[in-house]
Amino acid sequence: MKYKKINYSFLLVILSLMSLILINCGKSDKEVKITETQEKVAEIKEGNKIYIVDLQESSIQWIGKKVTGQHNGYINFKSGELGVENNKLNAGKFTVDMNSITCTDLKDEESNSKLVGHLKSEDFFWVSKFPESKFEIINVNEIIESNNKNYNFNITGKLTIKDSTKTITFPAYIVIDDAKLVAEADFEIDRTEFGVKYGSGKFFQGLGDKMIKDNFNLIIKLIAKAK
Repeated sequence: MKYKKINYSFLLVILSLMSLILINCGKSDKEVKITETQEKVAEIKEGNKIYIVDLQESSIQWIGKKVTGQHNGYINFKSGELGVENNKLNAGKFTVDMNSITCTDLKDEESNSKLVGHLKSEDFFWVSKFPESKFEIINVNEIIESNNKNYNFNITGKLTIKDSTKTITFPAYIVIDDAKLVAEADFEIDRTEFGVKYGSGKFFQGLGDKMIKDNFNLIIKLIAKAK
């Protein structure tokens, strides 16, 4: 009986492609790139037009998911300032008040208070020790060609949560006029990259339906007024 010669190179290519598909299966298209970098943040230059974040009109919604469901709520900007040159955003820094965390899906007051208290505890964001998070822009790049009309820029910057600072890149939709800057973004962050490991299946075994997803969703609506 004659046996056909196996093309091992072709087989390796197929297996590699299958591995990539399996690795990426289930990943959300909202998951942002998180890296380590020594790039400096962009400073607001003299002569830039300054826009100040309107704390009342701007919002940050969070969505956290677990095996048995999800919770959602809001967290507030504490301050924010952006620099614009030739009608293009080129710098900005923002501070978030971690004490402002709220939950909007739990209507029972006791359950709501318990969840918010847990999020503020050492298990999660340890707000008593780290009362603020911040984001500082490194660069803003226009998206020239894209099938997704919901985004027109990629924003790269340094995000600090607790005592961890990472560089993230995410898409956003930005519109600027003489009086106002409006920016919207909807993306996911892997909390474990910032030392928030409670209930993570990557670090703890046998959690069952107690497991909490590593990614949490941030939906940002930012409105800034010209100074």
